[in-house]
Amino acid sequence: MPQDAFHIRRLTEELQNFLAGGKINRISQVDKDELTFIIYTKKTTVKLILSANATGARVCLSAYEKEPAPIAPNFCMLLRKHLQNAEIIGVEQHEFERIVKITLHCQSDFSGCDRVLYCELMGKYSNIVLTEKDVILGALKTTALQDDSHRVLLPGAKYDYPAPQDKISILDEAGMRRMTDAFFEMHGETWEEEALAKHIFERVAGLALPTARQLAIRFKRQKKPLYEFLPHFCLNEPNDPHLQIRDGAPTDFFAFAVMDGQKMPSLCKAEDEFYSGKEQKKGFEDKKRKLEAGIRALKRKASKRLQDTLERIKEAERAEENRIKGELLTANLYRLEKGAKSVELENWYDEAGGTVKIALDETLSPAQNAQRYFKTYNKQKRTLAVLTPMQAAEEREIEYADSVFASIKAAEYDEDLKEIETELIEAGLLRAPKARAGAKKKEVVIPFRKYEHDGHTVLVGRNNLQNDRLLRQASPDDIWLHTQKYHSSHAIIVADGRQVRDETVLFAAEICAYYSDGREADKIPVDYCKRKFVKKPSKSKAGFVVYTDYKTILVKPDAHK
Repeated sequence: MPQDAFHIRRLTEELQNFLAGGKINRISQVDKDELTFIIYTKKTTVKLILSANATGARVCLSAYEKEPAPIAPNFCMLLRKHLQNAEIIGVEQHEFERIVKITLHCQSDFSGCDRVLYCELMGKYSNIVLTEKDVILGALKTTALQDDSHRVLLPGAKYDYPAPQDKISILDEAGMRRMTDAFFEMHGETWEEEALAKHIFERVAGLALPTARQLAIRFKRQKKPLYEFLPHFCLNEPNDPHLQIRDGAPTDFFAFAVMDGQKMPSLCKAEDEFYSGKEQKKGFEDKKRKLEAGIRALKRKASKRLQDTLERIKEAERAEENRIKGELLTANLYRLEKGAKSVELENWYDEAGGTVKIALDETLSPAQNAQRYFKTYNKQKRTLAVLTPMQAAEEREIEYADSVFASIKAAEYDEDLKEIETELIEAGLLRAPKARAGAKKKEVVIPFRKYEHDGHTVLVGRNNLQNDRLLRQASPDDIWLHTQKYHSSHAIIVADGRQVRDETVLFAAEICAYYSDGREADKIPVDYCKRKFVKKPSKSKAGFVVYTDYKTILVKPDAHK
């Protein structure tokens, strides 16, 4: 639901009741479009979000924590200077527009004054402007003098409200009558609700299409003329906040009852749940794409290096051929003359008894040509000794990239990605985020996925770092599981000194199979053994282990949520 004037009216009424008399304790800026005010209301401390984001512009109370920007931007510093410890006098809507007006009393050691913070919630034109006596002190988004703009948003300029939409205001009685007459002349008495909703949305200022649809439904049930009903509904309809939920996730919020709607204690709460869920989902998807891009880059580089190594190995594998040529030349020196470009000799190493044609450097003697082949042979042999372990290392690098990619693909929540990000930062594949000045580093331990079955706890890692940690904390007789020939999370069945039944092994194996890159398969093999048979080689990549004394079970992937 875009922030329309209908909802802003009810929202400001809630905020006025809740915030009037409150004092601003702290101001921070989350990103370039969003500010957070911590306000003490004499009863409790609340968080007020002011956002000028094009798709999420809003003013509402929030229960969710967000990390402030590492360095406070200029507008944030300006607000701290002018609004720290200010008292909120009132929160109101400007006429029936998408503008929230927050009036504040600011007291310094020597004087006091009133200032106004305007929050213009207008999609891509959203903005936050601080004024004193209608003079702009600062704005989140300023306009340059050379911009072709009808408003000047610079410190020292007079604050003017945004130009009204080219639509009818609900406060314009004559305009509302003309709009009503135009609709019924076009549709007569056989009008449909959707046609009326679109007519209102296209001609009346400050109403989103979902609100216009609700107006059309309500209008059909009563006998007032439309030009009377519409202003009455917009200005006086009681606030009945609902959060629309589909497939377990919030999809919209409304100030009236809707299908699939869950009644909420306040419009602020409904709005906060909707936008926070939307932002968390977007943040999760953005982080997932960022991590996937880092892993793809790693795999591309490793694959390119491996291809180059394989080509050099293929060339070096001709070493034996060069040794044979050198020996054949040495054995036939008495038959060769300097200046020949090639020679064909009997190949004693060929079981079929054939001949081999050997290219010669005509500037060298036969003995020097033989030595040239031996030098090439020795060089290729040394090269092969170096390249073989390089090939193994590059193959392990690709295997590691695939394992991390499988963890990212299996991630379902933001916490699933946090340690993967740490792992890639430690590996030098991602740049560490800039720390906030003066902030203490928080060590947050992300819990394992945890299940219970037949009295046993089943723990499943979310990523390679967790897989290693899970292995370290497991007891020797616990049961360890991992998919065979697929990348997957590690799983541990905590034996706790008791016998683990086959049903519990099957349960854990199905979960292990689900959190693998083979989850779409009908059935996949899962290896399991006691923890004491699992070893982590020294200096190996995170998540890599070797194991023995194992059994294999064929299972269908199942999340067992």
